[in-house]
Amino acid sequence: MRSTFVRRTSRLLLGASLLCALPALAWQPEKNVEIVIAGGPGGGTDQLGRLIQSIITTHKLLDVNTVVLNKGGGNGAEAFLDLKMAQGDPGKLVIGTNNIYLLPLVAKLGYQWQELTPVAALAEDDFILWTYQDAPWKDAKAFYEAVKTEPKLRMGGSQSKDVDQTLTLLLNRTIGSKLTYIPFKSGSEAATQLAGKHIASNVNNPAESISQWRGNQVRPLCVFSREPMQYTDKVAGERSWSDIPTCHSQGLGIDQYRFPRTVFMPGGVSAEQRAFYVELLRKVTQAPEFKAYVSQNALVPTFLEGEPLNAYIEQDTARVTPVFKEAGWLRD
Repeated sequence: MRSTFVRRTSRLLLGASLLCALPALAWQPEKNVEIVIAGGPGGGTDQLGRLIQSIITTHKLLDVNTVVLNKGGGNGAEAFLDLKMAQGDPGKLVIGTNNIYLLPLVAKLGYQWQELTPVAALAEDDFILWTYQDAPWKDAKAFYEAVKTEPKLRMGGSQSKDVDQTLTLLLNRTIGSKLTYIPFKSGSEAATQLAGKHIASNVNNPAESISQWRGNQVRPLCVFSREPMQYTDKVAGERSWSDIPTCHSQGLGIDQYRFPRTVFMPGGVSAEQRAFYVELLRKVTQAPEFKAYVSQNALVPTFLEGEPLNAYIEQDTARVTPVFKEAGWLRD
């Protein structure tokens, strides 16, 4: 019994030490690290940024302090321009989404993502097609048929010229529908509007509509993913996230649509400096607190860096560019 206890204790201590230990890289920050959040207080990006700071502090992953700042103006443009102006500064990280590389397509912001330094994508958000609970269409196939005969059906979402509207336009382009997009201030507001039957559908992320699903006010029709979601615990009654069918299996054409949770540094930093933060963030994603956050929000566990991350950005940009052009969003 005692030897078993010792072995178990040793494994726990080893796991803790592995989490805290970073590779002995030649470069380490010597001053406080700024974690700039490309979003306002309380939103998903803010929650992730503050979780990263908490994990770094709790597990003593840095020898210097971290400072969190919110710069959410212009859908994150404020933070990204700040990053552009910090050329060569290895003490600054920006937490964002795909907005860091898609915003320059639709607005003259004075930077391109290639002028910055991608560090990592830490997770991805799935998108779900939701409708109100007693809607006449009982599945995504029936919704698709209704959209073809009722072109004035309204799709709600968070903000304009952002991921929700992009997916709505991509859906219209793919299946020939004419959904009218109605922008709201946030995904939570879009969920409330759907629960009140003021719109026919939205494409909220799982966490944005979980309360209304549990309250029997809305229901998921399909998830824009190649495979069903991995989470099998019951969420709403007897249903789990994994019970939601994929949209492409329901005839909606789009095989997958997600957005990444990204971390960037300024341009002009060294390969060693980027590598340090890659390993720091890898350790963050291995922490139990981060794994709990991913599970609670039904995120897709993902870690991309280097060439795979660059390829992801290029592919995502290439996919939505024709949609932006058709919508008249592309800047001159």
